[in-house]
Amino acid sequence: MRRPRSRGQASLFTFAFTAAAAFVLVSVVDPYSGATASPYFQIAGDRFGGQAVQEIQVAGAYANTITRDNFTVTEKPKPVPVPVAAKSASSSGGSAPSAAVPDPGSAQAIARDKVNARGWGDDQFNCLVSLWNKESGWRVNAANSSSGAYGIPQSLPGSKMASAGADWETNAGTQIEWGLGYISGRYGTPCGAWAHSVDNGWY
Repeated sequence: MRRPRSRGQASLFTFAFTAAAAFVLVSVVDPYSGATASPYFQIAGDRFGGQAVQEIQVAGAYANTITRDNFTVTEKPKPVPVPVAAKSASSSGGSAPSAAVPDPGSAQAIARDKVNARGWGDDQFNCLVSLWNKESGWRVNAANSSSGAYGIPQSLPGSKMASAGADWETNAGTQIEWGLGYISGRYGTPCGAWAHSVDNGWY
């Protein structure tokens, strides 16, 4: 027959269990709490007279990787905003980022030929690409449901482009010809139109 535990043994068992559980919980909640109580624990900066152990200065985008246990977390670098090109009040207007070489036969290739035929350089083509990227994404059938603007140059109304050709609804060349004429008459150059668009949100 097993002897029942005395009150002293029960109290000792309860105390030991509670102390062990408390130690485990403290270690889980703050695994470094025990280290600060150790006479061997020292904050890294204190060994060097309060000076920082390491200082890193980073310019531009960077990735921050943190590894703990078996997990790795990599923070994606934040995109660096590209400032809008400086604008000018001259007839050439502001500048735009360089455009890629257009695919042969594409609307941009047609536009490049027409820009060159007018005696405008690559800077004007770059402005035109930026302008019509913003307006229509160079889509022949781009339609603005609220304003009624249509086509690559976003003619308002689209039927104005009929002055450049009867196929204005579907022909990129006709739309581009009309659009360049509009830009030339109103802003002088594509860069003039682009600068106005950057300032006002439309051209």
